[in-house]
Amino acid sequence: MENPQTLEQLIQAAKTDGDAALGPLLESYRTYLRLLARVEIGRRLQGKVDASDIVQDTFLEAHRHFAGFQGTSEPQLVHWLRQILAARVANLVRHYFGTQGRDVRLEQQLAADLDNSSRAFGQELVASLTSPSLNAAQREQAVLLADALERLPQDYREVIVLRHLEGLTFPQVAERMERTQDSVEKLWLRALARLRQVFGEVA
Repeated sequence: MENPQTLEQLIQAAKTDGDAALGPLLESYRTYLRLLARVEIGRRLQGKVDASDIVQDTFLEAHRHFAGFQGTSEPQLVHWLRQILAARVANLVRHYFGTQGRDVRLEQQLAADLDNSSRAFGQELVASLTSPSLNAAQREQAVLLADALERLPQDYREVIVLRHLEGLTFPQVAERMERTQDSVEKLWLRALARLRQVFGEVA
């Protein structure tokens, strides 16, 4: 995984070299953005669209408008990508619920929701997985955590996303996963142990 210095260089290269450098840079955030998109789809669109499609649209917008991106660091880039993602989700909400015209307040609310999801996921869950020294790392922890989650078995990933990113209770997780609450709680503990191991490898 790139260190912060290298990431800043990649961002600068994307500004000067164009798509050849921008494509790989954006690709490293696909898993992270897909997780956030999935949560917003669940809250607002009830599975009407696929998270991967929204992320692809986000990347297309990022390619179109990257010349206007003024940041130089990963946190600034991630925040910018979340804003684009929020605008894409807002467009879909308007499409499916028949509202006309751009709704800036909806976009702002979605951007705040995405920021909060990322913060909860990246800070609260990571704090339970890592030592204080790892918490001081400069990489965006929610991005690293999304990458670590992608390496887990599907049921491990699902129980963690439902519990920590969607904020469901154990009874709600059990209903969603069609399991007993006891089996879900045991699965969650195993999943956290595995995530702790994998996160230590990617962080």
